[in-house]
Amino acid sequence: MNQKPQTCIILFAKFPAQDMAKTRLQPALGIEGAAQMARRLLLHSIEQALATGFAVELCVSPAPTDPCWQALNLPDSLQWSAQADGDLGLRMLTASQRALHPLETKRFEQVLLIGTDCPSLTTIRIRQAAQQLETQDSVMIPAFDGGYVLFGFKQVAARLFSTIEWSTASVAKVTQQRLAELSWSVALLAPLPDIDEPEDLPYLPECWLGDCKFIEN
Repeated sequence: MNQKPQTCIILFAKFPAQDMAKTRLQPALGIEGAAQMARRLLLHSIEQALATGFAVELCVSPAPTDPCWQALNLPDSLQWSAQADGDLGLRMLTASQRALHPLETKRFEQVLLIGTDCPSLTTIRIRQAAQQLETQDSVMIPAFDGGYVLFGFKQVAARLFSTIEWSTASVAKVTQQRLAELSWSVALLAPLPDIDEPEDLPYLPECWLGDCKFIEN
């Protein structure tokens, strides 16, 4: 009997459609440039996640059956799911419950939630986060802007995702308070930058900026 995979990375992603993806970067990159950056961030995040050797579930909007995803020619090893309706918290909760449910045929022992906004979230850092769950109840890599770029755990509680003002500077702090209320231990790793605003662009790998001919002066 094959041993079941223990760790599942759930990567939340939206299709990098032009004029709908990374719109806050448009003042610096233009409409086409912002969409290209969103696509590059998505592909980079998938590459880094798959290189860990863990199972990787791409939780997407629009649904996996939408023809737009075929244009990206993504690896066959990816698992796919559709994002639930509701705010980001409900979407993360639903996906986490599905992955950790003891009655599912493909049950995982631990889940790492990530997005596509952080090129600094490398394979090594994801593996280091997963390793923390050997001794801790949860692990978090905060973002410079007050959110988080990775959140991992071995069990899930709705309180970690409900009544939180998403996309604000209080997300990581409030989540840590909820973890304390649950008496869960948490490993806090070094914060990393998201790429959301023009002022975040210096955090990109140098080669990215060199290749991005679409950046406007």
